[in-house]
Amino acid sequence: MLERLADGLWQPWLLGLFLLTGLWCSARSGFFQFFGLGRWLWGSVGSIFRAGKKKRTDGLTQFQALATALASTIGTGSIAGVATAIFFGGPGAVFWMWISALLGLMTSFAEKTLAVKYRRRGKEGWEGGPMEYMLRRLGWKRAAGWFSLWCVAASLTGGAMVQSNSISAALHAALGWDRLAVGLAVALCTGAVILGGIGRVGRVSEKLVPAMALLFLSAGLAVLLAHRERILPALWEILGCALTPRAALGGGAGYTVSAALRYGVARGVFTNEAGVGSSAMAHAAADTDSPAQEGYWGMFEVFFATILVCGVTALCILTSGVYEPAAALEAIRSGAVTETMTGSPLSAAAFATVFGRWGSLIVAVCLLLFAFTSLLGWSYYGERGLAYLTGGNRLRGFFRLAFLATVVLGSVGQVTRVWALSDICNGLMALPNLLAVIVLTPEAMKELKRDRN
Repeated sequence: MLERLADGLWQPWLLGLFLLTGLWCSARSGFFQFFGLGRWLWGSVGSIFRAGKKKRTDGLTQFQALATALASTIGTGSIAGVATAIFFGGPGAVFWMWISALLGLMTSFAEKTLAVKYRRRGKEGWEGGPMEYMLRRLGWKRAAGWFSLWCVAASLTGGAMVQSNSISAALHAALGWDRLAVGLAVALCTGAVILGGIGRVGRVSEKLVPAMALLFLSAGLAVLLAHRERILPALWEILGCALTPRAALGGGAGYTVSAALRYGVARGVFTNEAGVGSSAMAHAAADTDSPAQEGYWGMFEVFFATILVCGVTALCILTSGVYEPAAALEAIRSGAVTETMTGSPLSAAAFATVFGRWGSLIVAVCLLLFAFTSLLGWSYYGERGLAYLTGGNRLRGFFRLAFLATVVLGSVGQVTRVWALSDICNGLMALPNLLAVIVLTPEAMKELKRDRN
């Protein structure tokens, strides 16, 4: 039932809206993501080497804001989500994941720029996000409420349940640990951090995110080096299956362009959140005076999370030989899909071709770190959505308890249902934000022009 609802929402019109929003922002910027590559890289990650990570008293540093946003984006979507996209959408899903990310670079720029421009100062520092520019600039009170409502739902599903589900599945597969016990332990660790608010989330994220990214990318590159002769054929397979999947897979394999598009864009959106609007709330808390500069960090976020990290995961799966299209399609048709066929176990199997038994453990550790930091970021997003709906933080304690309860519940949930819930909430959350970004793109591009001058 949930899977049908998710498929019904993620139809070509919604997928097209994400892509068209990115294309609109790209065209208005003169395709700045390509022709301004050096500028936005130097204005984001390059600033670390110029100014360090010094923190003032009125918000997160820009690096902490990036780490908090990456904490939610480089989550299970980077490991389990990519594997799920390939299993259900074929290798062509990777192509559409990359296309959505390339266009999403400018969608992300617009979101983060607008979030900083229309933020407000709260009791604990800067606060902002899509609900603020919908309300304060456009006067879309109902749209802001709709966004906030589904933001809370998304934090409890994609933010809590998906992450804990992937952690428990990975540790159960690698070490045989009881999934409920894992869920309880993760909930306790998460609670210890989120009780300290966005400041503690930022401090923990800036330490964990670089370490986990380095660990995963190093192991992934080792896998690709071992299978380097298959990298070029895998890239051709990705391209061929995106455009003519049946021919690319031997005529009768059965994958369609729509399946590749649906899972590629949906998983890309889940990973980089460009267009969803959630990570804009973390960037709105950054200690910066320039909206466009924060927009550059938003671009780097999408590039790093989807094009780089997800790209490494996808190529590891496709070059290692653990993915078999015919077997995957037969399982989908017969309804016999099991957790060992898709998600994190598929990624673990790819790593095991090089690291043996250690492959599952490496993926489990990476997934644990990825998903744990995602829990931290999404807990903050849910709190901000609820604060908008209730006009304050009086229900913050109740939300945190509910969030931790869904962490435990998600750890024993069925993987396809958990992902379907996440897709539904992300789609409904994104609708008003995409429309707002389309309307306000000219303002974001004015900030870009001002910074370039």
